This record gives sequence, structure tokens and C-alpha cells, in this order.
Amino acid sequence: MPLTLLPDLGDLLRLQPQFNAGTVVEALRFLRVSAALWGSGMDPDHPLRDALPAARVDITDGLVGDWAWADAEHTQLQDFLQQFPQGRERLRAAAQAESALAQLVTAPLSLTRACHPEVLVGVQQAVRGVQDALDEGPGTRWRVRRLTELAARLGDAGGVLIVPLDDLPDLLTLLPGAVLPDLSGFQPGETSRLRALADRAWQLNEADDLSGLLDSLNREAGDAVTPRAELDAAAAGIHLAVGDLGTARTLLERAAHGLTDDQPRSLAGLTLARLGQVRDAQGDRELAQRTYRAVLALRYAPQVAREAAQAGLDTPFALTLS
Repeated sequence: MPLTLLPDLGDLLRLQPQFNAGTVVEALRFLRVSAALWGSGMDPDHPLRDALPAARVDITDGLVGDWAWADAEHTQLQDFLQQFPQGRERLRAAAQAESALAQLVTAPLSLTRACHPEVLVGVQQAVRGVQDALDEGPGTRWRVRRLTELAARLGDAGGVLIVPLDDLPDLLTLLPGAVLPDLSGFQPGETSRLRALADRAWQLNEADDLSGLLDSLNREAGDAVTPRAELDAAAAGIHLAVGDLGTARTLLERAAHGLTDDQPRSLAGLTLARLGQVRDAQGDRELAQRTYRAVLALRYAPQVAREAAQAGLDTPFALTLS
């Protein structure tokens, strides 16, 4: 079986309606695989770390090392180059290349489009632009070394490898026989649509039609990747945003009672952290503190939930409406 490289956008999956964590799950189902090799980032809060296990897709880890030290070296190099005119010019050139890459991945993008040669050429040009400006090494976070080590660990492995989109063109060269997924006929479906709806509800802005968003959330039954409990928690956030604490609490308590071990692992932490805030805002301080402690006692809770819970323990949460 050949090694198929499936692109990943990391946190940007939360911003792309047609290329989100649900879309990746549907693509894996389309390719008829129930397991994936993990060649993407080490962030424990990565969206696919929720979606894949919830969809019963096994993840094989151990291929990617901890490259946090390379990020530190990159920062040190930037600080050094800032001290010299020529260094600042090199940083500007690198920033232009990174901006070109950002435009590619933040524009409306589908999974099929991400695998298109035109996009991959643009990605590789941006990567080469950074490399030309800052040289291989700390300036690229030791990119060549990292990808070479990943290729060596993979050996002659087959299956589906999930990799960052910006790594994909180089890995196609480093891995003889590696191929892009055959997505002929693939279209995002209900899992992708539900995931896009929830992602949108968790990230409100002033221009949103809150009533329409609530109606959409309330109509859905949910699925394995985006369960009903998450839709309730997301809807509660909208009620909280407009000061409707009573409805927010009802929805969050319903979501909390609906939590199960087979649901996305971030959901418990996010739900309980928000529930603690609502209880605090209603003056139920003792129960709010117990809820915050429950978040911190979870085996896994996303960083944003842990920070909210710790902040709530330190200082009672107060609702401020603009």
C-alpha cells in the first residue's frame, strides 16, 4: 500500500468551513482507512486530536520529535538579526514569504484545492522564500533536518500520513513512492458541515447573526465528531455573550450531563470551564469553584479551559457586556 500524504492546516482547520476537522474525517472515510500516521504538529490541542479518535480513527504517534528547541533558536536568531540593517532586511524578506503562505491558507480553501498543484507550488515558493532569506538552520527551524528525520522514521511505511500543508511538497520529494490522496468525487458532507457550524459558534464576532446561529445549532442532532453536547455548549456561549445567564446555565448543565468518554476529549474541559464562569456570574461562587477544580482534575483539558479555570479560582468571573 503506498504512503498517501493528507494535508493538515493545524488550528486553521477551525477557520475553514470546507476544510475542517470533520472534512479530514470524511476524507479518511472516503479513502476507506480507519487509521492514520501522525506527521503533524505536537500541539495536544490540535483539532484532529479531538476529531479522529471521536470518529474511531486510530492515530499512530512516535514519528515526530519535540522541536520546541528549534522554535527557541529561531527566536534567538530573529533577535540577533534585528540588531543590524542587513539582518532587518533579511527578516523583511522572510516576512513577505510568510505572508504569501498565510494568504494561501487563510483564503477560502477546500481539501481538494489544498492538494492542487497550483496551491502546492505556491506553498513551496513561500517556504523557499523563507529559506532563501534566513538560510537553512535556525531561520527555518531546522526544516530540512526535521523532514529528513521524519522520512527516515517512516521508512517504507504505507497508509495515510497526516502532515502540515507546508511540509507536503518537500515530503513528496523525500519519500519515494509517496502520493497525494485520490479525492476524485470527494465532497464534504454532514460531518464537515456540522463541524464548521460548531467552529463558527465558538468564535463569535460583532457581525454575526446570533439568532440565526442559535437556530442552526438548535436544529442539529449532532454526530460523533460534533456531538449534541458540544452544540449545546456552543449555543450557551452565545447566550452568555448577550447576558442571558439563565439559558446559558441550562444549556451548559445539559451539555455536562451529556458528556461521555467517547466524545471529543476537549469537550469536557471547555464545557465545565464555561459552566464555572456562568455559575460565578450568577453569584454561585462555591459551586463555581468546584466546577473550576473539576476542569483542573481532568486527565486532559485544553489549555484555554485550564487557564479559564485557574483564573476563575483566583478571581471570581464577572460578566462584562460591551
